[in-house]
Amino acid sequence: MGNRHDSPRRWPMLRFDRRLIHYFDWVMLLLLLLVCGMALANLFSSTWNGGPHASPIFYKQLYIMLFGVILILPLVSFDYKELDTLGFIFYGMVLLLLVYAAFFVQSIAGTQRWIDLGFFRLQPSEPAKLVLVVVLASYFSRQEVGEGLGLLDLIKPGVLTAVPFVLIMIQPDLGTAMMLAILFCSMILFVKLRWTTIAALGVLGITAAVVFWKFLLKEYQRNRIETFLNPEGDPMNQGYQIMQSKIAVGSGQAFGKGFMEGTQGHLHFLPERHTDFAFSVWAEEWGFAGSVFFLGCYFFMLLWGINIALSARDKFGALLAFGLVMLIFWQAVINLLMIMGWLPVVGIPLPLFSYGGSSLLTTMLCVGLLMNIRMRRYQIKG
Repeated sequence: MGNRHDSPRRWPMLRFDRRLIHYFDWVMLLLLLLVCGMALANLFSSTWNGGPHASPIFYKQLYIMLFGVILILPLVSFDYKELDTLGFIFYGMVLLLLVYAAFFVQSIAGTQRWIDLGFFRLQPSEPAKLVLVVVLASYFSRQEVGEGLGLLDLIKPGVLTAVPFVLIMIQPDLGTAMMLAILFCSMILFVKLRWTTIAALGVLGITAAVVFWKFLLKEYQRNRIETFLNPEGDPMNQGYQIMQSKIAVGSGQAFGKGFMEGTQGHLHFLPERHTDFAFSVWAEEWGFAGSVFFLGCYFFMLLWGINIALSARDKFGALLAFGLVMLIFWQAVINLLMIMGWLPVVGIPLPLFSYGGSSLLTTMLCVGLLMNIRMRRYQIKG
């Protein structure tokens, strides 16, 4: 009997508790498949060229999506607690990829974001967001919060965030870099801060915003913010994307124009219709009713993720689940506000919905880890 109980402890990564099959998170999986199905239908429409077959972009996304769903099976089979230590190894690997992308990759359209692997173009800033969530969860799970964290308590996690932030800014990719800052703020608020710390961070944030505007933002980045404030001031150039997106969303009205009947997308008025502005195509073709249905499914999936965080068996699991949900939530909110003209265009995709292999796989990993945490909520806290 002793050997039977000792063996799993020697090989924790290889242990599989058959009870996990009973606790498999079918709700999250079904929500994921439902959202992915709508995303594929939207991509088919937005990239259709009038021929008898779907576009190569559609098939590429389909294959990556199928791979991501299959990847969830081994992802839920190991104990997520192993990431408590492995996360820092992944952090180092991601930093190396970011350094390589920033300094050794050929520039494409003025940016250095993708590493060509032959069969796949990896954007290391995407997994960097996931890895940052893991290392921050690992760090904060070891801290005694008490009355709240002070400024000195935030130095180490601040450095962990600042290093990839700077490397991503070098590419340059302001949108993804800001996502790291948003994730950092979300997680420290979840952990608990002293009121004096919140006030000090507010002052530092305002100061940083002024410094960024005056000295660090590139001209095209300033133009995007100015366009957000007044898109009609440059309707044929910087304001074109936002105005066309608003037209597409508004023209869908109550029930939409019908699948593959959207004029803004199919007549090529709407730029980036399969990436940043993918939801604009959906809103035009399916209208208010279809948009509410999609957003209902999407945000119920995120609420399910919050429930996973609240029911996690340990502090690390709760922090990890919360960070994963925030990673998807903030990208979704920023993208949706962006296409409606309520935020500047910063190139942040709608997770699971916008075209992009690195973003899709990263989000699939997030969902797989959330399922992993929920499946182990019954186990003894350690």
